Amino acid sequence: MKSITVGLGERSYPIIIEQGLLDKIGGELHQSPFAKRYAIIADEHVASLFGGRLLASLHNNDIPAEMITFTPGEASKNLATIAELSSTLARMGFDRKDGLLALGGGVTGDITGFLAACYMRSIPFAQVPTTLLAQVDSSVGGKTGVDIPEGKNMVGAFYQPRAVFIDSQVLGQLPENELLNGLAEVIKYGVIYDRDFFKFLEMCRKDILALDLHILEDVIARCCKIKAAVVEADEKEADFRRILNFGHTIGHAVEAVSGYKLAHGSAVAMGMVAAAKLAVLKGILDQREKDRLEKLIHEFGLPVAIPQEYERSRIQEYFLADKKTIGGRVFFVLPTSIGKVIITDEIEAGLVAKVL
Repeated sequence: MKSITVGLGERSYPIIIEQGLLDKIGGELHQSPFAKRYAIIADEHVASLFGGRLLASLHNNDIPAEMITFTPGEASKNLATIAELSSTLARMGFDRKDGLLALGGGVTGDITGFLAACYMRSIPFAQVPTTLLAQVDSSVGGKTGVDIPEGKNMVGAFYQPRAVFIDSQVLGQLPENELLNGLAEVIKYGVIYDRDFFKFLEMCRKDILALDLHILEDVIARCCKIKAAVVEADEKEADFRRILNFGHTIGHAVEAVSGYKLAHGSAVAMGMVAAAKLAVLKGILDQREKDRLEKLIHEFGLPVAIPQEYERSRIQEYFLADKKTIGGRVFFVLPTSIGKVIITDEIEAGLVAKVL
């Protein structure tokens, strides 16, 4: 078992990483309960894969628990789903002493966290991420929210979980595209924070793609440690935490233009390459460093170029609607070398157009 603490004073919480942890969560909650009754929130697909095991783990420890499902996909990440799930909880008699368990990927974690922040003006919840993306990134740090037509994650709240339970074994049951989705975020951490970790990814690429769980657990733990350190330094993204948005300014815009049909990881991969190209044009990143990043993204099987069918003017329109835009100024996270980035709004529109 690996355990990492996100240190936020009274709101600190553990990230527990262990193979087979899904079947032990009931024991963990029996020893350290944060609610008297739990609702497991999962999409229908994940519920069919893992819901029975989690439910059994809780029931075997005499913990009251229910399963509530919703339709899979980013299209469900909206206010209508929050309203529907809230009504279901109310009909089932859930109150402020009860809690939620988010079983699934980033969509489920974002929905469940926001639901927990809003229902009865907040009830506690924990994350049980089942995708690599959620395990290394979205389950940690307390960002919750849903999409509206004007943009991704535009309505939400910073609301920390009580715990994050990561079972690396579940990754073996995921389709390849879900693994790739998470690898984009994994690469991000090497670029923004840890050059040695980036080198480790270059060296262990084949083992990671072969789902070597010992290597993957090291990858997950390193990403969680970096995310925890960033969140501890800047919980609500006043400044430093914005480095986690590397690749996301352009990536989110591309994702939106695709109608959210493009996978998040693919969009972030494209966004990271575009940001690196911007940095080269600005004269703050060596071309060889950009090429090294682009090569690793490509070798992991992720896209490095934005599809031509995505209208460039629409991509730029989404920049201005992004929640990270302040006073009409678009902020970019740009690498100065692998392992170091800066946050800047001093980017000429012509440079962005050239990169796109």
